[in-house]
Amino acid sequence: MTSRDAGDTAWVLEPVLQVPHVVAAVLLTRDGLVTGYTDALTRASAERVAAITSTVQGACRTAAAAFADRDGAEVRQVVIESDHGYVLIVPTDHGTCVAAYGDEEVRLDLLAHRVHSQVARLGEKAMAAAPRDADGGAPV
Repeated sequence: MTSRDAGDTAWVLEPVLQVPHVVAAVLLTRDGLVTGYTDALTRASAERVAAITSTVQGACRTAAAAFADRDGAEVRQVVIESDHGYVLIVPTDHGTCVAAYGDEEVRLDLLAHRVHSQVARLGEKAMAAAPRDADGGAPV
């Protein structure tokens, strides 16, 4: 499998696909816009997954805050287990998210490790590409 992307995002999704029994993955913005997806999905399916993933994250943030009796909460990961397999959703600190789907045979620990590793790499790349001021100096 390979990934389709709107930019240079294949490096994020390809390692996730290397985990045995992973079927598909999507890279999206926090507000649900697709920035990359794997060949197992059509563009329409990837957009649907992204919209649903964004909604699920919002619901999870609200639920976590409500249970903690706080005004807000940041979600580190969401795991959905179904009779078809697992969905793992991991947001980054800079407004993107990786969502991956593995069938019922996937090892969730391996999937989680790989997705979290890729999210960390996304963060490193975002920090390395932080915007500079007009003189090319420190980040704004």
